[in-house]
Amino acid sequence: MVKRIPGLVKRQLKRQSQQVQDLSSSAEKSFERNFYRRWERLKGVRRFMFAWVSLATLLIVAMVMQIGQLNSFFQRLQPVDGGIYEEGVVGLVSNVNPIYATSDTDTVLSRLLFAGLLTYDNQNKLVGNLANGYSVSADGKTYKLTLKPGLTWHDGKPLTSADVLFTFQTVQNPDARSPLQASWQGITISAPDAQSVTFVLPAALASFPTNLTTGVLPKHLLGKTKMADLRSSDFNTAKPIGAGPFMWRGLEVAGTNPANAEEQIGLLPFEKYAGGKPKLGEFILHAYASESALEKAFANGQLTAAAGLTSPLKKPIKEQQTHSLVLTAGTYVFFKTTSGVLSDAKVRQALVAASNPAPIIASLGYTTRPVTGPLLKGQLGQDAKYDQATNDTEKAKKLFNEAGWQLDSKDNKLRKDGKQLRFGVVAVDTPEYKRVLEDLQRQWARLGVQIDVRLESATDYATTLTSHSYDATLHGISIGADPDVFAYWDSSQADVRAANRLNLSEWKNTTADGALRGGRTRLDAQLRVIKYAPLLQAWKDDAPALGLYQPRYLYLTRGTVHGLPTGMINNGADRFNDVQNWRIRTARVTQD
Repeated sequence: MVKRIPGLVKRQLKRQSQQVQDLSSSAEKSFERNFYRRWERLKGVRRFMFAWVSLATLLIVAMVMQIGQLNSFFQRLQPVDGGIYEEGVVGLVSNVNPIYATSDTDTVLSRLLFAGLLTYDNQNKLVGNLANGYSVSADGKTYKLTLKPGLTWHDGKPLTSADVLFTFQTVQNPDARSPLQASWQGITISAPDAQSVTFVLPAALASFPTNLTTGVLPKHLLGKTKMADLRSSDFNTAKPIGAGPFMWRGLEVAGTNPANAEEQIGLLPFEKYAGGKPKLGEFILHAYASESALEKAFANGQLTAAAGLTSPLKKPIKEQQTHSLVLTAGTYVFFKTTSGVLSDAKVRQALVAASNPAPIIASLGYTTRPVTGPLLKGQLGQDAKYDQATNDTEKAKKLFNEAGWQLDSKDNKLRKDGKQLRFGVVAVDTPEYKRVLEDLQRQWARLGVQIDVRLESATDYATTLTSHSYDATLHGISIGADPDVFAYWDSSQADVRAANRLNLSEWKNTTADGALRGGRTRLDAQLRVIKYAPLLQAWKDDAPALGLYQPRYLYLTRGTVHGLPTGMINNGADRFNDVQNWRIRTARVTQD
């Protein structure tokens, strides 16, 4: 019995070992059946799954691209509201009151802060601003205007006809010392009610409505100020309240030295402006003491725009755009007709014939129009058949001979009774005027005429111009949209007692006087054309000046400014006629 026990144990262990092996084999077969075989089946469908995932991905990408294309189709990059506009000008602030503003900086601020009864549109036509327009009586003496409803000042007070009455009666008051006074003499102003204003003129004047673009003043703020103190009031430099497109926020001064001082004037959009709320978020005007300081600031990228430079930057900055805004003005050489060699009409005619404005205009570097008479091309009354006769050398020689001037073969100079044909020409010192006079100097020298050019600083030249201390002067005059050029060519304006003495040629011609006075007192356009014809003929015959070209107002911007004027403007400040619609920002906008 004892001997059989080990055998039994061995058999028992053997059976257990076999059972373990059977379990292991069964587990292996089960793992193979449940994992490897399923893995093989998964591998079989992997390509199928990958294809479906890839297709789904491609569909998603295609949908995204399609949506992007649809967005690009239905959306366009368009100007949008907002942004800070920073413009630089030359000259510090002195008086922004519209009845006193004369400097470039002051007129700019006056235009932004104040609003007139009328303004100019993009076609340089007079349209309503604070007023809905105007009506004029059959005799041309009475003008009536009705204010737009709901007008307010920047401080929220209502703007009424009482403010209009106060403004222009202040201009008329000699104690106020407004430079506009001469234009308002003899005019009766009344306000029949809070919304109506009437102006009665002593005589018909076709150009009178242009005076109604002057900014209106708030009576509730200035009505108690003594007229003699108005010009020095804080209102003019520190606390101006108007009804223009922008409101005064404040003025900051940088620099203690006047030579390098800079003023920053912050302006905010006025929501209730008669022309609509400005689309710019803010307007900052940088006023510099010198042109070089303005150029430097613009070149360094500190400004959105630089206004009124006498010449473009030598090295344009990145994204710079140059806007040459042609002015309704004329650049002339005015011959002083009352003394010296230029008192002879034949000599003046010869100088005109010896001149060739075409290459002078070509050298300017910008596109403009030639000036060929007292009126501008395209202006009411201008007629090409009365254009001055230039670029005719043979005619010039003949006229000089008829006037007694003979060419001396020794030095190629014109002489008469032993006296050389020589005179001086004065102009303000700018690169443009320097080039123009150099060209004229060469053209006239070919026929034996010698001119002595004198270029002066703006300050010195202002004195020269006021006193008429010249033989001839190269100068630009503002003519405007209306062809009333009485101030520049009527005999009365050559008198030393004249308010501004703008007849720079001191030309006196009774035929021209009659035409000037007849043309400005007629409202009918065709009748004005007829009246101005004798002026054009007399001007051509007497040659009191040499017409050259319409000057430009140079305006540089960094990038695109949407809404800038594209046509002619009457003066630099007129670039702001539609400033409420300027934009500098762009974004993609869905189209309707």
